[in-house]
Amino acid sequence: MHDPTNHTDEELVALSIQNKLYFGELVTRYERKLGAYIYRIGTLPQEDIEDLLQNIFLRVYQNLNAFNQDLQFSSWIYRIAHNETMAFFRKKKVRPQGHLQTLTDDEMANVASELNITRDLEARDDATVLHTCIQKLPQQYQEILVLKFFEHKSYDELSDILELPQGTVAIRIRRAKERLRKLLNEHGYE
Repeated sequence: MHDPTNHTDEELVALSIQNKLYFGELVTRYERKLGAYIYRIGTLPQEDIEDLLQNIFLRVYQNLNAFNQDLQFSSWIYRIAHNETMAFFRKKKVRPQGHLQTLTDDEMANVASELNITRDLEARDDATVLHTCIQKLPQQYQEILVLKFFEHKSYDELSDILELPQGTVAIRIRRAKERLRKLLNEHGYE
């Protein structure tokens, strides 16, 4: 077996279809990222996150033959992760409540600059306010903000993950930012 770390995700998909040992490299590449994504969009104990990850990777492996090479693998796997996570919440009949208060300074600066917030958002209290405001948004806006600003997904990737036209993605991001800006203004941010 060749060194799997030298291959792109898409090459690893093709190799995994022939030899399941290559699939381990895809798991290694995405386990931490997807775990963080699940953690951000839902208040779940670590064991539930691990169960979800297991289900996600099982679903990915079962559907490798259906992977469309015209898409980016990262978009495809995030779509599966998104769908599995939302199905988990529907089964539990709970609304996800994420963990955004663990934002890094760079993430805080990213959201602040996107929203044109003039006040400094680096303090811990400000992260709590941001978290509270995001949690007050409708689910569709929470999801898109998490994917855009915390998972750093492009409009193309968001379109693939959420299975929405790019125009709809742009509208949702704009509306989510407007609502978030309004909520932050209510908390004293200009």
